[in-house]
Amino acid sequence: MKKTVLFFLLISSVSFGQKKLDKLLSKFNKNNVPYISVDSLATTNAILLDARETKEFKISHLKDAICVGYDNFNINNTIAKLPKDKNAKIVVYCSLGIRSEIVADKLIKEGYTNVFNLYGGIFEWKNNNFQVIDTLGKNTEKVHTFNKDWSKWLKKGKKVY
Repeated sequence: MKKTVLFFLLISSVSFGQKKLDKLLSKFNKNNVPYISVDSLATTNAILLDARETKEFKISHLKDAICVGYDNFNINNTIAKLPKDKNAKIVVYCSLGIRSEIVADKLIKEGYTNVFNLYGGIFEWKNNNFQVIDTLGKNTEKVHTFNKDWSKWLKKGKKVY
């Protein structure tokens, strides 16, 4: 009985957390870019674009990600880093999936047809025990949390502001 109750509480808290993240993302996003889950991304090949700022990227990022930024995002510079095949699978991420939706939408408007927004961004990636690397390519626990308000969404790893 105790195991059943504990399991129910664990599932409920995960579900509640996801509902809260859903609510946050729906508040800021237009949902015009399909999401990809961290579990799906972990088992697929895709070009990874990091829509966070350079200072965030330098703390940690997903392996093989290309930093394209957000504040000074340049579509032409980004396209120059992508394959000519506009059907190539591209996943854009940021801290939670808000800035990345805007960048991903710009790629779609340029004719890219297989573009996704990482649901929950690098925070969800780290929260699910996937590795992030630093600028030397070494695994790190550090994740830049953008600011103290957003840091509450990062449950695992070491928060850096």
